[in-house]
Amino acid sequence: MKYFRSICFLLGFILAYTVQLSAQSEFKYSYMPKKVYEKQLFPVTIIGIGKNGNNNKFTFDRSSTIQPLFDKPLIVRNGDDSFYTFYFQAETLDLRIPSLHISSQFGEETFPSQGIGIKKLKERDDFSHVLAADMKIKNSQVSNYDERNHIVTLSLEAYEANLEDMYLNHVSESDIESLTREFAKVEAEFYVVLPVEQKELKFTYFNTIKKQYVFLEVPVVVVDASVVTQSDLNPKEDNFEKLKKYTFMFLFAFFLITFLFKRDFFYLVFSVLSLITLLTFYIPLEKICVKQGASLYILPTQTSTVSTQIDQKLDTLLLGEREGFQKVEYKEGIIGWIKNEDLCNH
Repeated sequence: MKYFRSICFLLGFILAYTVQLSAQSEFKYSYMPKKVYEKQLFPVTIIGIGKNGNNNKFTFDRSSTIQPLFDKPLIVRNGDDSFYTFYFQAETLDLRIPSLHISSQFGEETFPSQGIGIKKLKERDDFSHVLAADMKIKNSQVSNYDERNHIVTLSLEAYEANLEDMYLNHVSESDIESLTREFAKVEAEFYVVLPVEQKELKFTYFNTIKKQYVFLEVPVVVVDASVVTQSDLNPKEDNFEKLKKYTFMFLFAFFLITFLFKRDFFYLVFSVLSLITLLTFYIPLEKICVKQGASLYILPTQTSTVSTQIDQKLDTLLLGEREGFQKVEYKEGIIGWIKNEDLCNH
């Protein structure tokens, strides 16, 4: 009888331990939105409690038309727990996250599909059709497009954003190029053609965290190419160049006057160094020759839109370089990129 009771006690202990271990080691959804906006890019997160393994495999039902943007999740580890985040985009009004099969060293699990409600935005006339957790303009450039229009190029950075859907109402031409996405972060170049009379570009995106429209704006001012140096897409660099020149002018004068009063060659050395640095800002830009018929691209990318063709052989200043491309001014205020292969042979 005593032996039987011992066996029962041991079996009960093993069962209790197994239940506790199972409760402490499991996968489950830690974030699944109940509602999202149409076209919104959103995360779905699975937590692995006590399952900090490297061989976990997540497979969503391939028969579903809705799939994550990336096959592999973004993984964040916290002690023995791991968070696995997949990103989806709401495309239709009938949104269902497909069933998920998880294979790990602890066994196999399958989660059923789950539905998510879709909300429609009340669009505004200035809406860029972008929904994002955050979005900003990193840099901007304005150039002459033709006699009646400017072309504005924006370097954009956003999170959980559908930048590929960006367009502006009531403009003659606009498009997204050079888009790269790394999980939540997305970067792209956006260009838009505007009439020369327009002095400001202003639009909104919908912030999915604040749940409200947010304004972004840039001035539409053509920068004189003669003062553009190695800046790529940021006309504000010109003011910074002037600041550096004035700073070294001041340092040169300060160290020279101090040397004349104190006769200490330490100040003379710094005065000369300041003068040499100042003179580098006035070194003429290199000149290059462009073939007749060469394409002038809006951006230094293979897939960029061609803004115009070089109608005759062109000798011009080299304003900047990117891999495989040279930045030039074609005509007054018309700045773009030509491929290295379109340079003259001599």
